[in-house]
Amino acid sequence: MSLNHLRNTAIIPICLVGFLMSSAFADDSVNVLSDQEREAGFNLLFNGKDLTGWKHNGNWIVEDGVITRQGQGGSLVFENRKIPDDFELRFQWRVAKGSNSGVYYRPGQYEYQILHNQVHVDGKNPRTSAASLYFCMAPSHDATKPPMQWNTGRIVCKGTVIQHWLNGKKVIDFDYKDERFAFNVDLLKKRGGDLAARGANLSLQDHGDPVWYRGIKMRVIPEGEELQHKTVMPASISKEVLEAEAKKLQGIIERRMKNK
Repeated sequence: MSLNHLRNTAIIPICLVGFLMSSAFADDSVNVLSDQEREAGFNLLFNGKDLTGWKHNGNWIVEDGVITRQGQGGSLVFENRKIPDDFELRFQWRVAKGSNSGVYYRPGQYEYQILHNQVHVDGKNPRTSAASLYFCMAPSHDATKPPMQWNTGRIVCKGTVIQHWLNGKKVIDFDYKDERFAFNVDLLKKRGGDLAARGANLSLQDHGDPVWYRGIKMRVIPEGEELQHKTVMPASISKEVLEAEAKKLQGIIERRMKNK
């Protein structure tokens, strides 16, 4: 084996260790407001240091400026204020291999899905994949990054229009009063959700899997601000997946009836 080969093989793990060490430290620029965000009216919901303003059962912690979970105990709920009717929410998230979580932003089953699409079973159905309005509206495409890489999420709601963004791509944009999406509205209703509901506290779901959040910011959208709305059509869903979805929904309905 040549000396040059030995040098090259030694450099690779050293570089890898350096990368892992640098990625472990907090990015202090994430949990602050930029001048532009302040001017737009954003407020920080997570201060980057502790869980002031949030309620949980001891299963959520802050490490290096990042919210993460440990053990079982339920969702992490922002108690300081409810989400306004018209709002913009920004956040960053990442998952481990196969992880599942969610950002709940209106009452009931109103969820921006957080998921590792390629491994978790929910990733097989676009309507339950990452950045979907879970069990209601599929994103136009999969814009996720690989596990352990940070994704940028954004939710924009005004009136009856709902937008989900992922990594700078608008993957959902629809008006739930549009008759083209009557099936989607009814699907969520059968699961137990009402798209007309308002007035929830922001909630980060504990699904028992490793998940991380940071950079959580929100603003009220003023009444006079025009929303840039252009319908984004959801991804198509195969016949086999639709059949599995119908079976899942039937199970939900049956369990609900038994619990009455």
